[in-house]
Amino acid sequence: MRENIIIAGAGGQGIMLLGKIIAEAAMWEDKHVTWLPAYGAEVRGGTAHCMVIISDKEIGSPYIRKADTLIIMNQPSLEKFHGCLMLNGLFILNSSLIETARSKNKSFFKYPFTQIAIELGNIKVANMVALGFYIAKKKIISMKTVLKVIQDFAPEDKKGLVEINRQALLRGVQLNKG
Repeated sequence: MRENIIIAGAGGQGIMLLGKIIAEAAMWEDKHVTWLPAYGAEVRGGTAHCMVIISDKEIGSPYIRKADTLIIMNQPSLEKFHGCLMLNGLFILNSSLIETARSKNKSFFKYPFTQIAIELGNIKVANMVALGFYIAKKKIISMKTVLKVIQDFAPEDKKGLVEINRQALLRGVQLNKG
């Protein structure tokens, strides 16, 4: 088993955190993992992406040329990464911030992750909605482990955010069922 994931969006959308949570959860489940962050302009709104590889074997390089899964959170990232998906890979888009997107890919999904996060009361959890959808679709890492990682990552003064993140993950899972 090997899963190559590219996650891309704007600075401030939690792109790096999303990749870190996936990588950490996979490690906790005894898988081999790499996480390769890349930042654009070092400000909110600049581009950001990361590459995560999960495998049952050792990983030689953290760089991904073609991904099994693309999680794209905004229009500029779609324009940059749309050609980096393997044939019939999983293509997940945040339709709240992507105006036009089409794909002949059988596994092409567009959901308003940002709008769902706003409805939940915190725009910053759009990344967790996307993560919930990914977890339910791919079943490579468990929800239980992801929730433990989020609990572990939360600083003492931010433990209250664990619940909103849990709610966002569950909304993402529901999208897969709907």
